[in-house]
Amino acid sequence: MSTTRGRTALAAVGQEQHDDTSALLGAAAHHGGEKSPQRDGETPLRDLLGDHVLDLLLERSRDGAGGLRLTGQGSMLGELVKAVLERALEAELSAHLGYGKHEVAGHGSGNSRNGRIGKTVQTGVGPVRLSVPRDRAGTFEPMLVPRRAGRVSGGLDDMIISLYAHGMSVRDIQHHLRQIYEVELSHEAISNITDAVLEEVRAWQARPLETVYPVVFLDAIVVKVRDNHSVQAKPAYLAIGIDADGDKHVLGIWLAKTPLDTATAGESARFWTSVMTDLRNRGVRDILIACTDGLNGFEDAIHHAFPHTIVQACVVHLIRNALRPVARRDRATLAAELKKIYTAPSEQAAFDALTDFTASTWGQRYPQAARVFETAWNRFTPFFAFSPAVRKLFYTTNSIESLNYQLRKVTKARGHFPGDDAVVKLLWLAIINIEDKRARERAITKEKTGKIKNSPSTARLIEGQRTIGWREALIELDIAYPGRIR
Repeated sequence: MSTTRGRTALAAVGQEQHDDTSALLGAAAHHGGEKSPQRDGETPLRDLLGDHVLDLLLERSRDGAGGLRLTGQGSMLGELVKAVLERALEAELSAHLGYGKHEVAGHGSGNSRNGRIGKTVQTGVGPVRLSVPRDRAGTFEPMLVPRRAGRVSGGLDDMIISLYAHGMSVRDIQHHLRQIYEVELSHEAISNITDAVLEEVRAWQARPLETVYPVVFLDAIVVKVRDNHSVQAKPAYLAIGIDADGDKHVLGIWLAKTPLDTATAGESARFWTSVMTDLRNRGVRDILIACTDGLNGFEDAIHHAFPHTIVQACVVHLIRNALRPVARRDRATLAAELKKIYTAPSEQAAFDALTDFTASTWGQRYPQAARVFETAWNRFTPFFAFSPAVRKLFYTTNSIESLNYQLRKVTKARGHFPGDDAVVKLLWLAIINIEDKRARERAITKEKTGKIKNSPSTARLIEGQRTIGWREALIELDIAYPGRIR
């Protein structure tokens, strides 16, 4: 999925129907002998309506206190939407019949206009009462406002999907629409609107990937999902890969399935084998370095799929695990001692620092801190083969954790999800929303300063973020793993 496609995903729902309707209206205007409306931007709407019409709209939109009622039934925007929709429906009927209203071409045609029928539809500005035209043969099927549809897609659908992507539950969206726009939509209707993006989510999940990823980061956020008739805490795993050009991409979202004979969903060799198989099926043939936080069953699975991959333990996670049982008053001092291990100039120097720490007073007081590094030693040391500048690129999963931090803000408001698809749908929408927000921040920064600021708050996490210092890293990786990158 390209970056542009991702950023426009929220606004694209219902666009196909809008385009078809626009084409139909153009045809209707042609058949009816009417002039095509001028495109937006050529003539301001105020000039088209005129001050007299605007004054009338203002007068009709005032409430009892003299204020303006802009949305809801009978409001200014509601009246405008009603007029535009009814005009469009008339154009659709003209296109269907093949002649305009009151034209002699309709005499003896076998079908003609047959009055109107009232119908209330929900729109982005609230409920609107329409007069829908009918034909005598009963063959007219409006595309803009279908017979059994209770809403006009487009702006309202986009609003619902945007609210959903920001973490609002279906019940919260119902309340918001009712309170602000006086729109009544059922739980099923809102779910159907958000489900409209599932097809694009599945296409994104199955899209082809690069053949080689020099570095891949994996991490998880925990969500509550209904599975096997009970609500369980399940990890949702995300992977960010750096390709040969140094661009970062979210490779996918995976949730562990709960076996029927177990009570919880967790990490397992079987699950990670399925993830690695998915990556291979989508075109990945080699991963040089995979940085994780010590996932159960992961190492065996990735070596089965990619035998030459080096697994790098996330150093930040190791430090956290080492400090977890340490008294709060001692953490700063102990962290300074542990820093001598992971900032050592070489693997041997790191081993000597660990030995000194184990024999020290702090090591005797907190032996489990040293044990964390001893247990993960083979996964902890690979990054020592590179220069300090290159080590910073892959010795920690912070690149993906910053994304997960944003995603947790969206998921924490949910009690639980009805299924795995609902989790993937929300996470994907949230990822797109995060990228869209940061793209706007980058555009503002570029407009003010003339250059793009690279910082955690404006970094592109989704598609195409360029890894800083990648050229030097690529040279060292190519020397360490000759012939594997290109």
